[in-house]
Amino acid sequence: MHGFRFWILLIIAVVVGVLIGWVDTRPTWDDAGVTAAAILSVTAILGAAAPKRAWVWALAVGGSVVLLNVVLHSSFGSVVALFFAFFGAFAGAFARKAIFSDL
Repeated sequence: MHGFRFWILLIIAVVVGVLIGWVDTRPTWDDAGVTAAAILSVTAILGAAAPKRAWVWALAVGGSVVLLNVVLHSSFGSVVALFFAFFGAFAGAFARKAIFSDL
């Protein structure tokens, strides 16, 4: 069952990452703060859901955003999204371990 849960979460991470990346690449979108907050929030939730795979969630969400920006606009400026993705994923993983370690 754990393998099935991993694949479902991975699909969710990639789809949400692509959606965030798609919004971020729109010509009228000019709000990096909202994009960063979305990446941070999604990866924190995924990191809390499966803390042992925090790095996977960071790469799936943040990597999707970066990949879309590179492919669609040849822009590497979104690489900073990986920082927010890793921070969020590991913060979520840490929070889950801190909250549920006493149980």
